[in-house]
Amino acid sequence: MPRNIIDKLAWWIPNKGKREKFRYDINKAVINSLVNDQEEFINKYPDLYNKIAKNIEEILISIPKKEFVEEYNKLFNYTRHFKTANSEVVNKYLKGLKGIEIGGAAYADYGIDAIKIDRIDISKNNNYYSMEQKKYNGFIQDIDIISNGDDLPFKDNTVDFVFTSHVLEHFFDPIKALKEWYRVTKKDGYIFMIIPHKERTFDKDRERTTLQELIDRHTGRINDENENTDMHHSVWITEDILKLCKYLNYNVVEYHDVDDCRTDGFIIVIQK
Repeated sequence: MPRNIIDKLAWWIPNKGKREKFRYDINKAVINSLVNDQEEFINKYPDLYNKIAKNIEEILISIPKKEFVEEYNKLFNYTRHFKTANSEVVNKYLKGLKGIEIGGAAYADYGIDAIKIDRIDISKNNNYYSMEQKKYNGFIQDIDIISNGDDLPFKDNTVDFVFTSHVLEHFFDPIKALKEWYRVTKKDGYIFMIIPHKERTFDKDRERTTLQELIDRHTGRINDENENTDMHHSVWITEDILKLCKYLNYNVVEYHDVDDCRTDGFIIVIQK
């Protein structure tokens, strides 16, 4: 599925190698435009320029070349705020609300109104996550607040929703994380989770994480020297998280075994 405007343009190229080269050349062309004026950009990359989406092209054409560098932020901001992922289930529950997103990424921007939270500023680290965002979008999503996702700097009952996509499995103690998300969510608000499904990810050969193990982690009976590493500490199918929610007495108002965007995960929607 296309993740951004460049992916949409590249989608028609059947050869994977040529498709990746196209993405690279497009990104390179736009980046190079920062130091070259509009005329030089068009002359140097005529074919690539013609393949850029019409709405971006109009922005470029409307800018006098002497102001091109100064006005580049208009182009950057357009691509930066371009919705890169869509889920009708997300839209159904979160549209019009204000909440927080933990561990988001530029290539998975669902267009929700959320404060972005992460435990580190990945823009300052050349790690897997920053490289993936640069690869697919050419930029890294801004982080509004640096904070651990299971220790949030918010008062009780203050946000309309907590949204996470492929995040819960990164917590050694997901019960602690869920309790924290529940704490900050307003009454009638939502905890919306997209979680990788064991059978549709690289975790398919691992054993499923049991409810008892999660309880033992939360109570301290199980400790892990890798507790603070950024790995998949848990592996689940939909049924496992439904059991966890029942154990926590959380109200699951909707769930889907296959999410309606990436399709490698499942959706759980909890209403407080």
